Amino acid sequence: MKKTNLIISIIAIIGFIGLSVIEITKKEKVVYIDNNVIIQKYKGMKNARAEFEKKASVWEANADTLIKEWEQELKNYEKERSKMTTKEKELKEELLRNKQQQIQGYSQAMQKKAADEEQKMTQTVVNEINDYLTEYGKKHNYKFILGATGAGNILYADENFNITEKILEGLNAEYEKQ
Repeated sequence: MKKTNLIISIIAIIGFIGLSVIEITKKEKVVYIDNNVIIQKYKGMKNARAEFEKKASVWEANADTLIKEWEQELKNYEKERSKMTTKEKELKEELLRNKQQQIQGYSQAMQKKAADEEQKMTQTVVNEINDYLTEYGKKHNYKFILGATGAGNILYADENFNITEKILEGLNAEYEKQ
C-alpha cells in the first residue's frame, strides 16, 4: 500500500514537473537553433573559411617551392658527386641536411600558424553569431535560446521552437550590410 502511494506520488510529481516545464517554455519563450546549420550556412563563416583557405594555399605553395628547390639541389649533387672531393661532398651533404631541417621547421611553423589562424577565425565568427543571438533574444523577449549540436545536449525539441532559419536569415542579412 505504501509502495503504491509512493509510486502514485512520484508519477504525480513527474507529471507536475513535465507540465511546469511546458508552461515555463510557453511563458518564458524558450527556443533553439541548430548550431551546425548556422555554422555551415552563415555567409560570414563561408567567407572567413575561403579567406583562410587562400592563406593556407599560399603557405603550402611556399613549402612546396622550398621542397622542390631542395630536391633539385639533391639531384644536382647526385650528378656532380663523382667529380667532387671528399671534403666537398661532406660540405654539400651537410648543406643539404641543414636545408632539409629548415624546410621541416618551416613546414611545422606553417602548420602551427594555420591551426592558430583557423582557431582565431572560428572564434571570431562564433563571437559574431553569439552577439547576434544576444541581440535577437533581447529583441524578441526570449528567455533562452538553446543550441543543438547533434552531440546530445538537446535530445528532442518540437520543431515549432526551432528558429534556426530565422537566425540564419538575420545573420546573413546583417553580414551583407557590412
